[in-house]
Amino acid sequence: MRIIVTGGAGFIGSALVRHLLTSTDHQILNIDVLGYCSSLAALEGALDHARHRFAQIDITDGERVAALLDEFQPHALMHLAAESHVDRSIDSPWPFVRSNILGTYELLERVRAHLARRDTAARQSFRFLHVSTDEVFGGPDDGALLDEATPYAPSSPYAATKASADHLVRAWHRTYGMPTIVTNCSNNFGPYQFPEKLIPLVIANALAGRPLPVYGDGQQVRDWLYVQDHVEALCRVLEWGKPGATYNIGAFNPRTNLEVVQMVCATLDACVAVRPAGLDSHAQLIRFVADRPGHDRRYAVDAGRMRDELEWRARHPFEATLGETVRWYVEHQDWCREVGASEVAAARRGLGGGA
Repeated sequence: MRIIVTGGAGFIGSALVRHLLTSTDHQILNIDVLGYCSSLAALEGALDHARHRFAQIDITDGERVAALLDEFQPHALMHLAAESHVDRSIDSPWPFVRSNILGTYELLERVRAHLARRDTAARQSFRFLHVSTDEVFGGPDDGALLDEATPYAPSSPYAATKASADHLVRAWHRTYGMPTIVTNCSNNFGPYQFPEKLIPLVIANALAGRPLPVYGDGQQVRDWLYVQDHVEALCRVLEWGKPGATYNIGAFNPRTNLEVVQMVCATLDACVAVRPAGLDSHAQLIRFVADRPGHDRRYAVDAGRMRDELEWRARHPFEATLGETVRWYVEHQDWCREVGASEVAAARRGLGGGA
């Protein structure tokens, strides 16, 4: 297959590209704007690969997207490009509206026009896979698992823009017959994640001996999904998923934020010889700080449809892969410095500052 991957230099996108190149024979056209949280270093081994081509473009640039579609003649488009950090969306929503809503609209329209020029077989076999988040559902207080029929109730600007994009993708299927599929995943973790997210942020702060900020009481619950499990699930959806369907991708592994931070600290204690001055454990750096506005208490998706219909389930144990992830960041501090991990980890965002 010829597959376009948008956002393929980001955290999940680069993991997907690496997986496609090592585990399939597909040809990949990788589109990424190379924003602040993208990294060509995450494409190690891919940039010179014979089946990989990289194009630095913005998905809102419809003319360039259209030209690439006509040139590459893809069998599928896997759409991962997005602004994704909730805290940044609270401080400045517009980049999220522009990328997540307008960018998705441009892709849908350009793909629709492109498919109109293809033959019937190509149109019917094409897949537009839109990768979204469990945050579109909001955080119910009753502890129930979120399934594909759960009503949308986004709390943050980020979640609202992803919910908007999901609705656009479904509307293009229902109105125009485009062969679209939506996935909603739980919290990802693993190597090459930009250090504004919880796990790499805690690691960066701990290694620098800075306080480890835990929002509110730290009892917010998230289902943690190893990024390799996620990209394998996406490939299964691309191969077996039904146009018009939605699939939740999760690991059935709910943990509180405080639990995760404590586990990261315990792993650092075991693998880093030098402690911050005067401390017996990195956990002594934990500090409870003002909570994020509109912070949902719990996300945990029901991935039963993936298990029952597509025969997929997460196969990587959380404790082992979290340990591997922590050790990866310890061993790749050059990459962390390159992307400004120290500066990012030291800054607090998401308190509703200026636009």
